[in-house]
Amino acid sequence: MRLFDALIAPFWIAQLATGAKSFCDNPFIGSQRLNRMGLHRRRILLAEKMAGHRRRRLSHLVATDDAEAFARDGFIVRENALPSDVFARLRDEVESGIFRATEMKQGNAVTRFIPLSPGVLAHKKELAAFVGGPLFQGGLRYVASTNGDPITYLHTVLTEPRKGRPDPQTAFHSDTFHATAKAWLFLRDVEEADGPFVYVPGSHRLTSGRLAWEQAQAEDASANPDRLHARGSFRAGPGEIEAMGYSAPRSFAVPANTLVIADTHGFHARGKSLRPSTRVAIYGSLRRNPFLPWCGLDPLMLPGLRGRQAELYEALQAARARLQKRQPPLVDVGEVRPGDPARR
Repeated sequence: MRLFDALIAPFWIAQLATGAKSFCDNPFIGSQRLNRMGLHRRRILLAEKMAGHRRRRLSHLVATDDAEAFARDGFIVRENALPSDVFARLRDEVESGIFRATEMKQGNAVTRFIPLSPGVLAHKKELAAFVGGPLFQGGLRYVASTNGDPITYLHTVLTEPRKGRPDPQTAFHSDTFHATAKAWLFLRDVEEADGPFVYVPGSHRLTSGRLAWEQAQAEDASANPDRLHARGSFRAGPGEIEAMGYSAPRSFAVPANTLVIADTHGFHARGKSLRPSTRVAIYGSLRRNPFLPWCGLDPLMLPGLRGRQAELYEALQAARARLQKRQPPLVDVGEVRPGDPARR
């Protein structure tokens, strides 16, 4: 085992210069000694500095008021994001369509993913126009601070609050140690009882309290019993968040046709559903190496790869599951409408 560790050590070390975040899977990232010396602290500070550098070069992608709102809050919100007639046609395209889907079950919630591949978008005019349009693409790229190709899905969250374990996504967490963007165009009204997206305004920025908290977490994260925390998606309680100097969380109980784009390095959660609910949205996510000085040169933008991230990701997960002889986290459930009941 020691020989194997020596052979793979250069790979683990090289990951320090990437977005690798797992404290329990990389002995250098998770090293208590190195983190006491400031390894995690230095990575998070450098990542924030580089994100600001890249984002200034991408300011042309968003309106000035959106950039100001993001700088203050860590998110961009656009109610009535599309003209009402365009939105009506888009929603009809989505809600009436039948698509191949996968589902992931976490506690009492099921998340359905429908990849928006070029083949799907070729038959959905309004959907293709929005997903490829400047509002969605520009916002994601600006918030993520990289001019890359986002992964895109139709995204349905189905909750049954009285069945099963609690949904782990209802705990406040940061996805990773650096800027990363997620976006939702909600196709149905989201009420407070439906478990809306919740975000802590300003938590995309580092405060002295946040840095001290990150330092404390990093020193012991590799042994944390919460697997998600140990893998670098740190969980935090309301008292901890308040002690970091952040304001009260904002709940996005919003009307249909609202676009939300957030830096999920900031603390966020899925609100707890008070009733069975179905939340349908067009979803995008964008995350790249946080230490690169340039904004573009994304290999996933190359012909044949652009727009296919979801397909590639699902194929990779399925192949990994076969090798490990386990069920993949995303299970193919066949063809469904986005708002159909869960198949899992």
